[in-house]
Order: sequence, then structure tokens, then C-alpha cells
Amino acid sequence: MDVNEVWSPQACTLPTAQRPLRVAEFDALFAEAATGVERIGAGRTRVRLRAEPATAERAAGLAARETACCSFFTFTLTATGGDLTLDVAVPARHTDVLDAFTGRAAEAVAAAARPGGGGDG
Repeated sequence: MDVNEVWSPQACTLPTAQRPLRVAEFDALFAEAATGVERIGAGRTRVRLRAEPATAERAAGLAARETACCSFFTFTLTATGGDLTLDVAVPARHTDVLDAFTGRAAEAVAAAARPGGGGDG
């Protein structure tokens, strides 16, 4: 199955032609700003991001646009104590979408951690 089919189930109202672009936006956010990712529950994932105002603004805008077309997502952006996290939650019937989301974030974090991967640590 194509990642866009998993990521964008029929419940998504984003036009089909725009779906790969949205996935690419998340991929770019993960590649450029994600420092860690973990499943924190059956229907929840936490992505740790670089604690920078521009990253918070970018993540918030992307989350707002995503919930406009896929209302089953719940995004919570938290900035506290010098940390920035993006928690993503979905209902049980959409855990396959969260699995795809989490996998893509984890791949980006792993790639950045490899020598020459562009990570800072």
C-alpha cells in the first residue's frame, strides 16, 4: 500500500493531488527539526523538536492545516523548560495512520543521527 493511502485515509478531505505535498511538509519538518520520537500510548506519539520559535511556528501551522482536512488528528504543541514537543493522537480506528506518521518521524530522526546525516548529535 502506498504511504499516501495509509497516511491519508478516506476520512481526509485534502484533495488527493495535495496529499503527497503534505506528507513532504511533515517529512521536511522531521528531517530539519525532530530530535526524537516515541509512542506514548496506543493512539499517541510524541515528537521532540528543536526548541526554536521558528520550529514552533512551523509545527503549529502544519498541525492546524492537517486538522482542517483530517479532523481525527489531535495535535498538542508544548513548549516548556526549554523543550518543544508535538504530541499526536488519533482514535483507535486510525492507528494505522499514526503508525505511518510515527515511522516517518523515526526514520528522519535515525537518518539525522547517522554520521553525515545532518544531525547535531
